[in-house]
Amino acid sequence: MVDRLIFVVVMVFTTGFCFGQTETVLLWGDNIPGVSNLQQEAVISDNNSGNVIRLSQVTKPLLKVYLPDQSACNGKAMVICPGGGYSILAIDLEGYEVAEWLRALGYHVFVLQYRVPGNRMGAFQDVQRAIRMVRASSGDYGYGAWKVGVMGFSAGGHLSARAASGFSEISYEPVDQIDENSCRPDFAVLIYPAYLDDAPDRDLSLDINMDRDIPPIFIFGTADDPYGNSALVLAQAMRDNKHQLEFHFLASGGHGYGLRKGNPAAETWPGLLTKWLLQFD
Repeated sequence: MVDRLIFVVVMVFTTGFCFGQTETVLLWGDNIPGVSNLQQEAVISDNNSGNVIRLSQVTKPLLKVYLPDQSACNGKAMVICPGGGYSILAIDLEGYEVAEWLRALGYHVFVLQYRVPGNRMGAFQDVQRAIRMVRASSGDYGYGAWKVGVMGFSAGGHLSARAASGFSEISYEPVDQIDENSCRPDFAVLIYPAYLDDAPDRDLSLDINMDRDIPPIFIFGTADDPYGNSALVLAQAMRDNKHQLEFHFLASGGHGYGLRKGNPAAETWPGLLTKWLLQFD
């Protein structure tokens, strides 16, 4: 079963190199950690308020792959973790729409459908597996094996921070050769992150480890975001531990805006991030 899984993944990853299209790749096949029952397709919630598509049940983790046009390929990859309070995934607002934007900039983009609802350890296993899978497939796709970033919004920002700080944590037993690859992202992007201040006195959450090898992190938030303290707490911890950081905190913008027009924060962070990411060329 292990050899078959590797074969299927490689075949999917090697079709359609840099042609501006999308693919879907299962993260685990039949070997999802801690899961023994049959997995179902994700359920689209009836709640589409704010013109947002919400996945309310994800039990079969996967990557939606966005391939750039060959003329635009910049040699970098990004794993995107949508938000949704670990209850749902705002899959278009904080996933597909951002992927299309990054793809136009030349990135190979991988939108992660991690396990929800209420499965933070499962989500952490999924993001570690996703980074390993993306790194393992760098040669097939044509980006650098050490130019793989992770990006998250809201709860996905918390998950991305866990990936960036907890890469030395063994969250599952290896299932195949893909797991021989490092799950440490080379850079991390957190847009209006949440749940990073869950410790007493609203201090840094205990599941965020200020390891000395934390990669560079870009953090963007706003003062009127009800979860804004998360960005502040992590930025302070990064600074105190002398980790490479770029931090932007606007006066207004709220929460959950993605990159849709009409919101000052949504119209600001993409330009700032584009410039920051140039250092990884």
